[in-house]
Amino acid sequence: MKLEIEFGGKARTVEIEADAARNGREIRCTIDGRTIEADAAEVAPGIYSILIGGTSLEARVEPRGTDLRVIVAGREYAAAVRDPRRWRRHRGAALEAEGRQQVTAPMPGKIVRVLVKEGEAVEAGQGILVVEAMKMQNEVRSPKSGIVERLLISENQAVGAGDVLAVVA
Repeated sequence: MKLEIEFGGKARTVEIEADAARNGREIRCTIDGRTIEADAAEVAPGIYSILIGGTSLEARVEPRGTDLRVIVAGREYAAAVRDPRRWRRHRGAALEAEGRQQVTAPMPGKIVRVLVKEGEAVEAGQGILVVEAMKMQNEVRSPKSGIVERLLISENQAVGAGDVLAVVA
């Protein structure tokens, strides 16, 4: 996906590619011709864990009107996508995985709500279940559009980080 983003007052051309062979977590991002490779995962809605060259970062992305507020390493940045309709329309598409995908627990916790049933159609980014950890509830979302092939959990079940919770095909 190619976007024009105003970041820190400067317009930048950003192209994002996800490697579907690695569950869409391996990202290649080209900013004004400079390529950066990263491993990224959304650990909670709007919160991303990113590994770039051995350095781990947490990025928080929050909508602010038609703009975005991005917080990385305690620093806040304002970002504006030049065509917000295009951003909304393609937001999940750049990271949408292909093929059969395992949905894993982002952290240890307890399943408090299962939002879908086996055989149900889901869209990329749609909530599949809710995990409670440290008294916070986190919605786990589908990595792709498809059918929920298997649910491997039930409500009130304890899960560990990385446990496979569901399969979307």
